[in-house]
Amino acid sequence: MKTDLQIKADVTAELAWDAACNAAAIGVAVKEGVVTLSGQVDTFLQKRAVDQAVRRVSGVRGVALDLEVRLAPGDHRSDTDIAQAAVAALRWHSVVPQDKVRVEVDDGWVTLTGEVDWPYQRASAEQCIQPLTGVRGVTNQVAIASRAAPGDIQSQIRDALGRHAAREARHIEVAVDGGVVTLTGKVGSLSEHEAAVGTAFAARGVTRVVDRLEVTG
Repeated sequence: MKTDLQIKADVTAELAWDAACNAAAIGVAVKEGVVTLSGQVDTFLQKRAVDQAVRRVSGVRGVALDLEVRLAPGDHRSDTDIAQAAVAALRWHSVVPQDKVRVEVDDGWVTLTGEVDWPYQRASAEQCIQPLTGVRGVTNQVAIASRAAPGDIQSQIRDALGRHAAREARHIEVAVDGGVVTLTGKVGSLSEHEAAVGTAFAARGVTRVVDRLEVTG
């Protein structure tokens, strides 16, 4: 098992290696495998890139993003401009159902509401907003319509976990209450954790995932 100093060194190296991250402006602290990032980034998309880079590093058990999105002077946009751009981006995204997602913008922070049929549609709605100029953050409150029985949802998730990672699936318990899935158990790495939660979200009828998985690696 890596020490906190080793994890910090690996995270620092990964940020420096990834061209999408401005490593010089980011501070890294590690305690018991949990990485805290502080400092400033130029765009919200860069903030997401930093998060993803850290999650690739083995030994990381959790990530706290204390990063401020400080836009360059030329990247500032009015909330009206951002809202219009967001609506257009959603309209042109083939995966997001037309007129199912609403947009609100407050000081560059975009909030998405509405209801879609699938988790990937909810995720796609957020992903098409992240790169827009002037966006400082995104809150995704889009709901998922539940149209499957709890027993069917549980079977789908168990089968998918077995196909994707049989070893990890043996240590994960899946409980379903309506469209809410609760995952408990242990996984060996943050990437395995992300995969398990993503698998649960991908099941038809899932409206929310309660993550109680423990990363032991």
